[in-house]
Amino acid sequence: MKNTTTFFVLLLLVIVLSTTGCKDTNKNSDQINKNIAGELVVPDNLKWSERMLLSEIERVPKASMLDFVKKPRWSYTNGLVLSAAIKVYEETNKHSYYDYIYTYANEMIDSTGTIQTYKLSNQNLDMIKSGDVLLYLYAKTKEERFLIAIETLNSQLESQPKTSEGGYWHKKVYPNQMWLDGLYMAEPFHTHYAKEYITDSIKQEQIYNDVVLQFDLIQKHSRDEKSGLLYHGWDESKEQKWANKETGNSPNFWSRAMGWYGMALVDVLDYLPQNHPGRERLIAYLNQLAEALIKFQDESGLWYQVIDQGNRKGNYLEASGSAMFTYTYAKGVHKGYLPEKYLENAEKAYSGIIKNLISVEENGIVNLNQVCGVAGLGGNPYRDGSYDYYVNEIIRSNDPKGTGPFILASIELNK
Repeated sequence: MKNTTTFFVLLLLVIVLSTTGCKDTNKNSDQINKNIAGELVVPDNLKWSERMLLSEIERVPKASMLDFVKKPRWSYTNGLVLSAAIKVYEETNKHSYYDYIYTYANEMIDSTGTIQTYKLSNQNLDMIKSGDVLLYLYAKTKEERFLIAIETLNSQLESQPKTSEGGYWHKKVYPNQMWLDGLYMAEPFHTHYAKEYITDSIKQEQIYNDVVLQFDLIQKHSRDEKSGLLYHGWDESKEQKWANKETGNSPNFWSRAMGWYGMALVDVLDYLPQNHPGRERLIAYLNQLAEALIKFQDESGLWYQVIDQGNRKGNYLEASGSAMFTYTYAKGVHKGYLPEKYLENAEKAYSGIIKNLISVEENGIVNLNQVCGVAGLGGNPYRDGSYDYYVNEIIRSNDPKGTGPFILASIELNK
């Protein structure tokens, strides 16, 4: 009898525990479903601009670690994404976005104004881009260390090596070379700095003239008259293996290089005075670029990695260049630099990005796919600028060189 009683007690205990376990499992399941349905990491009722910024913050909680790096660094990709974050913050007034921006500068600029990981002696134009973030933050905080860092970056531009006509070398290690990338990295900062921080009108005019000269030289040396497209790089010495021995140009038209150039034009015009004689030339360059790019816009609305060879094996519709062109067209129209007709191209491009290149995870995280990770010229191992080189560089999702422009394009189109 005692054994029978013990058996029934144990059986009852098992039943109770099993029932309790089932209830917990159902509860957990309900909670998971609720999270998916209504408590997403990135809510799906926000604009794409905010959804992508939130996704970037979730993926990379410290902006100093953007671009898949293992250690904090000062570089252009940080400035690109944070410049976009500034636009989202100003639209939403959500302080967490400001914190993301400020924390980067707070981490990378020490109490003496020294920029961590930055070397002025490298004379690398890429390093100027994050200065845009400092210009924004100093205006809000008046922290002296930010101003000191701004002055350091400006001093680089004062001493940057130049071609015989006054064009900035892209980097000290790339002598005699101008790249389209460099105009976006340096010229919006330089123009903004001159407008806000130079009180000597003669010196201010010199900077404005120098900024416009960079665009004049690119148009002179890098633009293909037949297609209207611009080559990625130009070597004045014509000594590089990638350089055409007659023109000095690299051999192919890379979409992101022209994306940098287009964004540089529309952003510099924010600060170049209305009465500056170079302003109308820059607007003309922008119109030439806009007209040329339309010829190569795919029926999907996107552009190929090597922009004029869409039917060639290995080529692909690339996200960063497509986002940059979208931003350039949209801002160009909204600012009155481009005819209204180009807004249709911007909308078509944006729809193409959403349809073909955006994916959303169950938790709401937004991904931008098919981004070229990196592309350059020369260096070690040597990058020859060939078609095969461009289409075989790494392709990845959520590269900041794509997510930053996507946020900018989204803001410009109110998406």
